[in-house]
Amino acid sequence: MSDPQLLLASYLKTLRLPTFLREYATVARQCGEKDAAYEEFLQQLAELEVQHRQVQSIARRIKQAAFPVVKDLADFDFAAVPKLNKKRVLDLAQGAFIEQRANVVLNGAPGVGKTHLAIGLGREACRNGQKVRFFTASGLVNAYVEAREERHITRLENHIRRHDLIIIDELGYIPLDRVGAEHLFGFFSQCYEQTSLIVTTNLPFAEWPQIFADDERLAGALLDRLTHHVYIVDITGDSYRLKTSLKQQKKKKGESAP
Repeated sequence: MSDPQLLLASYLKTLRLPTFLREYATVARQCGEKDAAYEEFLQQLAELEVQHRQVQSIARRIKQAAFPVVKDLADFDFAAVPKLNKKRVLDLAQGAFIEQRANVVLNGAPGVGKTHLAIGLGREACRNGQKVRFFTASGLVNAYVEAREERHITRLENHIRRHDLIIIDELGYIPLDRVGAEHLFGFFSQCYEQTSLIVTTNLPFAEWPQIFADDERLAGALLDRLTHHVYIVDITGDSYRLKTSLKQQKKKKGESAP
């Protein structure tokens, strides 16, 4: 006669229920101690399985997003940027703008936390079941250039189309040549009303032509698509990195003083 436990383990593996397999003995003992019904036993196991799968799915989406660092909104120091509209940021974290196929532009000087906020919003989107992808502006352009050289533009665009939210970081830090500007315009055109974007930039819109090979017409057409449905978050304040560096230097001087 076959061992019931071995058969059960085999069936649960076939059904791909690893949490059932791992937890059923513990839950059975707990339910037995309080004389719970069979339905409660199954409900508890099913709940554990669902929770485990949700955790795995979130971890998988965060990994696929290719965030360069771990940054969460819970770790953002809003007190250090008192002029930032915290309520707007937290409202955006709910993800309604993604359902609307709208965009977010985070504008501010270097070091004020734009990338932190962008990644934080992206990670919240992953937790809400959205597919997210992070690029730097230069990285995205390079991906297009490489895809063009290898004749894989369609594959890249299909990859982009599968995402609900794409983050473009550091737009404006490096001027683009004509080819790069055209690729970026093509990307924005493809995403228009199809895929939401979060863009971080240190430049006001009036200065965007200098990013795109000083082509005002191209920059204007791109901005027209980007800002048709957009939430703009201006971030003004001192650089986090500069303030941290100054604090560290001050601390070192204090430690070295007699």
